[in-house]
Amino acid sequence: MTYTVALAGKGGTGKTTTAGMLIKYLVEKGKSPVLAVDADANANLNEVLGLVIEETLGDAREKMKGGDSAGMTKDIYMEMKIQQAVVEADNFDLVVMGRPEGAGCYCAANSLLTLYLEKLIDNYNYIVIDNEAGMEHLSRLTTQNIDILLVVSDSSRRGLQAASRIVELSDTLPLNIGKKIVMVNRVKEGQEESIKKILDEYSLEMVGMVPEDPQVEEFDLEGKPTIELGKDSRAMEAAYAIFEKILTD
Repeated sequence: MTYTVALAGKGGTGKTTTAGMLIKYLVEKGKSPVLAVDADANANLNEVLGLVIEETLGDAREKMKGGDSAGMTKDIYMEMKIQQAVVEADNFDLVVMGRPEGAGCYCAANSLLTLYLEKLIDNYNYIVIDNEAGMEHLSRLTTQNIDILLVVSDSSRRGLQAASRIVELSDTLPLNIGKKIVMVNRVKEGQEESIKKILDEYSLEMVGMVPEDPQVEEFDLEGKPTIELGKDSRAMEAAYAIFEKILTD
C-alpha cells in the first residue's frame, strides 16, 4: 500500500526545502522506492534534489492537445510521455506536473494523466507531493488518498493564517486525508510561546518546529541542492525528528 505525504503552505515558508528533506529521510531509512511529485506551478523541487528536468506532464498534455500523438492512440501516447517525464535518481524518482499554457479545455488530457499517474503510483512505497498554497489541482491530477497533509508555515502570523486557510480548504475537496498537521519553519529563539498561542487561536495541530538555520540559507544562496545538507544542520536534525514522529505514530 502506497503511503502519501502532501505538503502545502504559503510561498516562502520553506515547503519545498522540507519536501526535499523528507525525501532524503525516507531514502536513508530504507523506505524506497519514493516518488517525488512537484505539483507546484512554480516548480523547483528538482533544484532542491539536484536534478535536471527535461519535460513536465504539462508539456506532454500540451503536445497531445496539439496533435503530437499522431500515429498512436492518445492513451498510449500519454502513458509513453509519463514514463519519459519520470527522472530517476538514487532510490527515488521525480515527476513534475507542470501546467497547461493557453486557452482551451484540458479535461480529456487531465483524465488520461490521472489514469496513468495512478498506475505509476502503485510502483512506489511512498509518495511526497510538493503542493502550492492552493490545493484544487491536487484533487485534479494526483492521488485522491493522502495519509498526511503536512502544512508548512513560517513563524509569522500571516504564515500561520495561511496554514489555517489551507487546512480549511482541504475540507472542501474530494480528498481522503488521514491526518492534517502543521510544522513551523525558521523559528527564532524566543518565538516558541508566541507561535503556540497563535496556533491555539486557529485550532491547528502542530507536530513540531524547525529552527532558523544559516546552513539552509547558505545552500539556497549558492544554489546547492538542499538534499546535500549534512546531519550537523540544525534544520535537518529538527525536521528528521518531526518525520520520525509523524511516520511512526
